[in-house]
This record gives sequence, structure tokens and C-alpha cells, in this order.
Amino acid sequence: MSDTRSLPVPDGLDGLRLDQAVSRLFGLSRTAAAALVEAGDALVDGFPRPKADKVSAGSWLEVTLPAPPAAIEVVPQAVPGLRVIYADDDIVVVDKPVGVAAHPSPGWSGPTVIGGLAAVGHRISTSGAAERQGIVHRLDVGTTGVMVVAKSEHAYSALKRAFKEREVDKRYHAVVQGHLDPLRGTVDAPIDRHPTHDYKWAVMSGGKPSVTHYDTLEAFPAASLVDVRLETGRTHQIRVHFSAMRHPCVGDLTYGADPTLAARLKLSRQWLHARALSFLHPRTGEEVRFVSDYPDDLAQALAILRDAA
Repeated sequence: MSDTRSLPVPDGLDGLRLDQAVSRLFGLSRTAAAALVEAGDALVDGFPRPKADKVSAGSWLEVTLPAPPAAIEVVPQAVPGLRVIYADDDIVVVDKPVGVAAHPSPGWSGPTVIGGLAAVGHRISTSGAAERQGIVHRLDVGTTGVMVVAKSEHAYSALKRAFKEREVDKRYHAVVQGHLDPLRGTVDAPIDRHPTHDYKWAVMSGGKPSVTHYDTLEAFPAASLVDVRLETGRTHQIRVHFSAMRHPCVGDLTYGADPTLAARLKLSRQWLHARALSFLHPRTGEEVRFVSDYPDDLAQALAILRDAA
């Protein structure tokens, strides 16, 4: 059932494009807001307007919001390559392959960690949204490596708090283009949604605080292997920070990587791997650490770089 809202344009949105104003006011993506305007579901002072029209403070905005999407169901589905590293009554630690999302979401019909675990009989915590049960952190679909999922309610609460309080040591390995200067350092730059591309994120002055520590492990003529420790956990954080330094992850065409180098290394995604995860076990309080080896495509790309060095 659709929902119609009527309200004056606030002073803070004066002069914005209509699609931007609708996006800001109702928390919609720019794409969704633009589609809504183009469908004639956003009226300004009683009349439809083009999405690029500027709005004025005090103008009356009437917007018909689409019905909320139906709840997404978790479907047990075997996921080839999804390996359980460790499991007990509280947690399950997996080695996530490429092409697998953490949980179901609108627009994603591919395999998920949650669906894969359900297929092999792991009961997951019921905390959180139905489709995100047990998920306390996520890896991008195109990022491989180690990931923990909560199985008990206690573990879910404890791990969510630990991630929020930055008590979890998250280590990634990345191959980035060029040579970093300095070889070891920290990137402290806020991240928010990209102003024009919904599927991307960017360093933005008004974004959320985002801190990435890095250390060069090995250098090649065209690239560097780096160890990365995340202090925060923003969406695409590593990819955005290295791209902002003009050293994008090799193969990450979304964030400006060289397609020629990606092709030479036979990469069809970013060279980025969640290498290790350390945290206090939510039940015993003892520190546990889990490590994931490089998958075949990343190992092969690294071998090509080493052979050429």
C-alpha cells in the first residue's frame, strides 16, 4: 500500500534539485527518488516537475512513497566454496568465496552466507532484520575471506558491541596499484555515499569517520601487497581510501583501477582479501584468531606480479 506525504520544503533544502530534495527528505537513494519524480509521484505546489528543477523553501511538496518491500526470506542454498573454518554453539566462522553476499537483499538473487549456512544445518541467531539474522559484519560480494556469524543471541549482542567499540582486529591483504608513500601509514578520511553514483562510496567532508591503517608487505614494479587494519568498518572503506590516494586495489574497475593491468593479472574483481579476524570469544572471553588463505584467482595474480619483478 502506497503512502502519500505532504510537507513544505525546509529552508535547508532551498535550491536543491527536486530528486535530491526527495532523496534527502525521505531517505531514498538518488536513483529511487529520481524514478519517483519521473513517475509523477512528487508534486511541487500541486504540479509535477522535472527531476532537475530546483525547489524553493516553503514550496509545498506532495510525495507518494512506494509500498515497503515484502520481507526477504532466507532460502537454504548450498554455496560451492563456502568453507566453515570453525563452529560451536555461539559462533560460526566461514571462509567466504567470491560472488557470495553476506545476506539476502533487494536486487540480489545470488548465493548468500546465511543461505549457505542454513543449507548445511547451522542455526543462526534470530536477532536483527529477518534477512540479516546473525550478521555482525559483512564482506562485499567481490571480497573473499574470513567472516564470523553469530549463532546465539548472546553472541550476537556481544559481537555487535565488540565491532562497534572497535575491539575486533580485522586484517585484510590488498594489492594496490603503484607504491605507497609513506610505505606505512594511516588514512583518516570520512566516507559517505557518492554524490552521483548510488552504487559507489566516496571520501566526503560530511561523511562518517573512517580510519584505515596500512603497511606495505611487498613491492612490485606496478603494484604493492599491503596489510590493512580497519579501525572502522564502512562500506567499501578499503577500496574508497586507496582509490582516494590514487592507489586503487588492482582489478577494482569501479574505483578507478587500470583495466589493462587487471587483464594481465587475469583478475575480474578487486584484489582484496579478508586475511584474519581476532576477537574475544563471546562465551569464554578468550581471544580467538582465524586466518584465510588466498583463493586461487588472487594467488595467481600475485604469482604473475612476482614472476615479473
